[in-house]
Amino acid sequence: MRLAMLLIEGAPQPVRVDAEGQRYWPLATLAPGLPADMAGLIAALVGGAAIPEPTGPGQVLSEENLLAPLPNPPRNIFCVGKNYHAHAKEFAGSGYDSSSTSAADAVPKAPIIFSKPFTSISGPWDDIPLWPGLDQGVDYEAELAVVIGQGGRAIARQDALRHVFGYTIVNDVTARDLQGTHKQWLLGKGIDGFCPMGPWIVTADEIGERPLRITCQVNGEARQDASTADLIFDVPELIETISRSMALLPGDIIATGTPEGVGIGFKPPRFLREGDVVECAIEGIGRIRNRLRRAG
Repeated sequence: MRLAMLLIEGAPQPVRVDAEGQRYWPLATLAPGLPADMAGLIAALVGGAAIPEPTGPGQVLSEENLLAPLPNPPRNIFCVGKNYHAHAKEFAGSGYDSSSTSAADAVPKAPIIFSKPFTSISGPWDDIPLWPGLDQGVDYEAELAVVIGQGGRAIARQDALRHVFGYTIVNDVTARDLQGTHKQWLLGKGIDGFCPMGPWIVTADEIGERPLRITCQVNGEARQDASTADLIFDVPELIETISRSMALLPGDIIATGTPEGVGIGFKPPRFLREGDVVECAIEGIGRIRNRLRRAG
């Protein structure tokens, strides 16, 4: 099942989308009485509510009306740094990594967890803003994002996937200059509009446990192309690690990290400029496409 937030007659509404991403059914008519916000909807579904199979042809989906599927998660997005082997080495050699002091510790021995404010979330086709003074080192990071269904604390690895509601795509856009200046990641990654998300949430039963291909193109040029099989710390380990410290909540988002091929991996770095178009895609989910636009 695919669930999206769609702008309908000027208001955001949750909808069910067909497998091809071409047609939709508003939940207000398909399943009246369910919450109209995605986090509340997820909690209701985990609690036993159901969405019936659609009847009728549905309505034609216009991509430009898609919003971020979880614009208001319960709290900030959990993010994972340096979680692909090749990217960890790429980052360590870039000069922007304050978490490594040598090539020997480039690959982390435990998950590196940080936070990206929910206020950074934007839609799957929204522009990525280039804010004055924050526009000189903007980079892309295509990532698989996990959406938590059933919450819990101290979740064991073997039980972790039962707590996954579904998956979506995020672009963990980063101002590398801020990341280097402040020696931490919050300010460089938490900028308003620096987390395009979507195009929808695909429920876990459709994805299963198979590895997924993840790609990113900039202006049509391939930059990232990897498999989630190359994650250093897989989804169950991330859930186990985070829930050891705090209870996960329905609607929480975990961005699992980005593979090799980001802008700082090039010599010299290839940062994003106004007018560039970034397209992130994950098989089985779909794609998001965002253009860089000057803001402010």
